[in-house]
Amino acid sequence: MAAVARVFRGSLFLMSPAAGAAGTAAGAKKAGAASAAAATKKRTKAASTEPRAPTGIRKPMPVSDEFSRFAGGAPEVARSEAMKLIWAHIKAHGLQDPAKKTEINCDATLKRLFGGRDRIGMLEIMKLLRLTLLKN
Repeated sequence: MAAVARVFRGSLFLMSPAAGAAGTAAGAKKAGAASAAAATKKRTKAASTEPRAPTGIRKPMPVSDEFSRFAGGAPEVARSEAMKLIWAHIKAHGLQDPAKKTEINCDATLKRLFGGRDRIGMLEIMKLLRLTLLKN
């Protein structure tokens, strides 16, 4: 104990025993009841097999005619899927600037999507993509 007191320099909080260290029966009953309730809740949640509706970035949104042609004629595309399509196009055609990796050199297809810009930054893609995704 003396060595511990030297290390913690007499801090009563750090040297005091843990609250549940005595192992009282009442504390054990409360902990057991809480874990049983949590297990029941997990089973109930896991038993639900209803598919969830996509929300947020995975929710399909109507797209402009130009992006619909780019996406293969799909009238609705999720934002996550739209980013995947754009990055697949960038990588397939080698449009990433080799000198400055955060810049994308737009080809004719990307120029139509992004308002005629010759170069865009990686972080600008989602901002510019909002112009092609239409609000419901």
